[in-house]
Amino acid sequence: MSADEAPVVTGAEPGSFARSVLAERHPALLGRVSAAFPWPPERRRALDDLLGEVSGGVIAPLPADAPDAGGWGAHVGRSWFEVPFLWAESYFYRRLLAATGYFEPGPWRGVDPFGPFKRDELRGAVVDEELAALDAVGASSGEALLRGALWGNRADLGFRMSASGGDPAASHLVADDSARLWSRLPVGGAAEVHLIADNAGRELIPDLVLLDHLLHAGRAARAVLHLKPYPYFVSDAVTADFLAALDRLRAAPGRAAAVGARLWSALSAGRLGVGAHPFFCAPSPYEAMPDDLRRDLSTATLTILKGDLNYRRLVGDHHWPPTTAFTDRVTHFPSPVAALRTLKSDVVIGLTTPTLTTLEAGTTPWRTTGTHALIQVST
Repeated sequence: MSADEAPVVTGAEPGSFARSVLAERHPALLGRVSAAFPWPPERRRALDDLLGEVSGGVIAPLPADAPDAGGWGAHVGRSWFEVPFLWAESYFYRRLLAATGYFEPGPWRGVDPFGPFKRDELRGAVVDEELAALDAVGASSGEALLRGALWGNRADLGFRMSASGGDPAASHLVADDSARLWSRLPVGGAAEVHLIADNAGRELIPDLVLLDHLLHAGRAARAVLHLKPYPYFVSDAVTADFLAALDRLRAAPGRAAAVGARLWSALSAGRLGVGAHPFFCAPSPYEAMPDDLRRDLSTATLTILKGDLNYRRLVGDHHWPPTTAFTDRVTHFPSPVAALRTLKSDVVIGLTTPTLTTLEAGTTPWRTTGTHALIQVST
């Protein structure tokens, strides 16, 4: 099935997940951001205006002097619920940054409106517990570290799960191509691994631990971590979040400190690179990536995409039949690709018919609650 035949995801349907994000999650987030800083009156008015707009108004344009104003005009004047969900989410966050003055000259330029939330999470006791649990994970246990990265955005299913010697979440993996992932990264090879990150804090730390393992175990000669160039979605990782996570590792006791020290050295030696291409904040599928990013990713032995948003951009934010073959939908990507994703939206492909039948026969949601996950690797 082509993208023209599969309906694009929108928030038009009452009761849908996309509708709930636009109608409930975004207004609630604006309330949190408003309370997070002592915004001056003009910033608070801009946030209030955006709240009124997303709560029932039509889509307004960016300020005319915004440097990227011309790139966001496709759906101005329409209802937030009628336009493609991927675009609506992306534009909401771009408008939020405009309201807070993130790009404008002045004292609020470059202030991450989500910074307080990220800092609180990174400083929390849960991170201490997860880093301590890392000591009990076998140093050569790549599979445990892979699962830690997969479930890293769930406090109950990170390194503490791996350290227990079992995997209580195994039954919640709707697809598991982990063997194929490891086969692409044999020990002693000269692989170059790119990882396109998702969230900061408790999710980014397991990602960094996984990259350290690939480098330290000889499964990768070089790795590149791709981050957002500026705040995008509420917890997406930017360079400042990466440096904060690295400092958290280095300051921790035990094995975490050794991981942090090795990553620091790898950065200094050029074995670990960092990228932040503007396209990672675009409302477009990866099929539309610009040529310079395509050339960069084409050198990868394997590109690992973390998280739900990256998955939607990889396969296309459409209502695909869930049994659509994963490889068929990612042939556009410039390198072999692996998706590590906890399911938090409706889009999913690559399931077997028996798996889908079992999931659909259950009485609890599985697509949007983060209780199920997948590891998919292109053939």
